[in-house]
Amino acid sequence: MAALRSLVGAFAVCAAALAGCTQQMAEQPRCGPLEASTFFADERCARQPVEGTVARGYLHLDEHLYAGKVDGRPADTLPFPVTRQLLERGQERFNIYCTPCHDHLGSGQGMIVRRGFSPPPSLHIERLRLAPVGHFFDVISNGYGAMPNYGKQVSPHDRWAIAAYMRALQLSQHATLAEVPDEARQQLQGATP
Repeated sequence: MAALRSLVGAFAVCAAALAGCTQQMAEQPRCGPLEASTFFADERCARQPVEGTVARGYLHLDEHLYAGKVDGRPADTLPFPVTRQLLERGQERFNIYCTPCHDHLGSGQGMIVRRGFSPPPSLHIERLRLAPVGHFFDVISNGYGAMPNYGKQVSPHDRWAIAAYMRALQLSQHATLAEVPDEARQQLQGATP
């Protein structure tokens, strides 16, 4: 019986303590990160991050992958191997982001150019055919002239895929028959229009 009394007593104490908690979570005092607050001596509501803090997913130490440069100069190579899958992804992204201005062949006569927008240079001019692939990555990332930057919309991997596809487009428009592999050349020569 004494155990029952102590259990009832403990329950009564808990009920009394809980009755004092009238504030609900939805009614807690709030402070927006840009609002003033009297809680801290500097009257800020939010604390400054520790110096050198980098947000998760934003530590981009690989200059080649994230800036398109090697030793501060535009990279001549991609940071990973060129595969069929990479070129297909590049074509898909190129068709989404680039064809409105550059068209499907990269000649600079996309739909918005036909509607009056200033044409970009053809990807097939000598200056761009000789440009390192890192130049294209940089232009996609940061923009150039009238072209806006796509660094926020297109991931670094996809920017490289687009640059690889652009290089393939350039090769496709300037390849000679001698550069075509033997098997494909035989197919081309055997085909009649």
